[in-house]
Amino acid sequence: MKLTSVFAGAVGGLVLASTASANLQSLSMDLVNTGSEGNTYRLFANLDAGARIDAVYGNSVGTLSIGVDNGATMYQNSNGGPTSKEINSNFFPFVPSMEWDSYVSIGALYQDGNPFGSNNLNNIGIDWSSFESGGTLETDNGSWFVTPEDAQGNELNGQVFLGQFTVQGGLGSADDLVGQINIQGKDADGNTFNAIGATWNSPVPAPGALALLGLAGLASSRRRRG
Repeated sequence: MKLTSVFAGAVGGLVLASTASANLQSLSMDLVNTGSEGNTYRLFANLDAGARIDAVYGNSVGTLSIGVDNGATMYQNSNGGPTSKEINSNFFPFVPSMEWDSYVSIGALYQDGNPFGSNNLNNIGIDWSSFESGGTLETDNGSWFVTPEDAQGNELNGQVFLGQFTVQGGLGSADDLVGQINIQGKDADGNTFNAIGATWNSPVPAPGALALLGLAGLASSRRRRG
């Protein structure tokens, strides 16, 4: 039942965007390391106090896509995996390059749940093969998510960690990472919000614009089906 709400939430966001999407202030790609593997960026959702993220998803209203541009390539370490559940930080002293693997998450940095007590991340409907080969992570019918009871979805100092991406080549800036994501979460009062088509390379659209974006995507998908 909780999974259904994640995907239905995107359509619900067409209504909720006018009131609740302001809980997502912006997305940011923060440079955390530069080394032989490339430039490593961490994607954060910047939220109002008390808000949380429950799911990052793509569906027919808005495709999720995270890829590289400007001739860059995405670094993937063979000892890691596509999500934080596969990133065992105990291995870092033995395989230092594993620390800079590209992967997604909600809140927890690694398998052990740091900086939270555990990591209960789940995913459904995502084909990771392109991403794990250094290509684009893309889905129009998939999600990585936590349940509303999982502490790792809560904002910490106004942010929720959503993924780490190491880029080789390109311009050497966050402009080398391109794409958009959809987010479902809750505000401090427990009200569900959706942000559709959010990106880190430009300001998050105003609530009214988010609603229009969702409607345009819905109309486009109907035309394709027609």
